[in-house]
Amino acid sequence: MSTRLVPDALWEIVEPLLPRFSPRPQGGGRAALDDRAVFTAVVYVLTSGCAWRHLPPSFGVSVPTAHCRFATWAMAGVFDELHRQILDRLGAGGDLDWSAAILDAAHVQAKRGSLTGPSPVDRGKNGSKIHILSDADGIPLVTAVTSANTHDSVMLQPLVTTIPAVRSRRGPRRRRPGRLRADKGYDAAVHRRWLRARRIIPRIARRGIDSSERLGRYRWKIERTLAWLTGYRRLTMRYERHGEHFAAFLQLAAALTCWKKLAK
Repeated sequence: MSTRLVPDALWEIVEPLLPRFSPRPQGGGRAALDDRAVFTAVVYVLTSGCAWRHLPPSFGVSVPTAHCRFATWAMAGVFDELHRQILDRLGAGGDLDWSAAILDAAHVQAKRGSLTGPSPVDRGKNGSKIHILSDADGIPLVTAVTSANTHDSVMLQPLVTTIPAVRSRRGPRRRRPGRLRADKGYDAAVHRRWLRARRIIPRIARRGIDSSERLGRYRWKIERTLAWLTGYRRLTMRYERHGEHFAAFLQLAAALTCWKKLAK
C-alpha cells in the first residue's frame, strides 16, 4: 500500500523538498524516522479521511510524530513547493492549457478553529470554503481556504495574482492565462477592469443575462476538479483546528491530483 500511495517517481520529487533532520549537538535522543514512511502516513490520512489517532501502526510511525512532522512541513511550505514542482513538469511537457483559467469555490463543514464562519448555504452552520483556480482542462493551479461566509468574488484577485510562474515547453515561464472563466458569483465591474489591465480576457457570467446552460459548457471542468479534490476524504469535513493545516491538506491534494495527470 505504501508504494501505491507514494510511488518511487513521486518520492523522487518529494524527498529533496523535506527539511533535513539535524541531530542534537549533545547526542542522544531518538533516531530520526524514515521520511518516506511519515509522508506516506500523511497521504494515508488525507486519502482515507481517518483521524490522526486512528493511524494504523503498520506505517511504523507514532501518531504524535506523524502529526508533528505534518505541521512542520506545512509551516515550511513543503506541500506548496511540491505542487509547484509537479506543475513545472506538466508545463515542460506541454500538458497545461493556458488558453483559459477557471475559478470556483465549494463549502466544507467545519467544527471549530481559524478560517471558519457561518455558512450561508448550510443554515448558518460553521464551515470553511475551498477556492480553486485551474487551467482550461481543470488542472489545479492555485488553492486557498477561507471562512464559509467569505464572498467568492473577494478571492478572485488574490488567486489570479498568486498563479505560480510555470515552465513552458519552450520559451519563458508562464503565469498568465488568456481568459478567466467564472460564474455569476464573481460578476463585478471592478474585476473585469482589473483583469483587462493585466491582459486577461474576462469571461465572467453576468447576472440576469447569461444562462446556466451556456456557463455549464465550461464549468463542468472545474466541478470535476472539485470532485477530484473532495475524493480525498480528509477534505469532505474539516477537523483541523488550525486553518493552515487544512489548507496544507488541500495543497497536498492538489499536488497529488496534478501528479496523477503527470503519471499517465
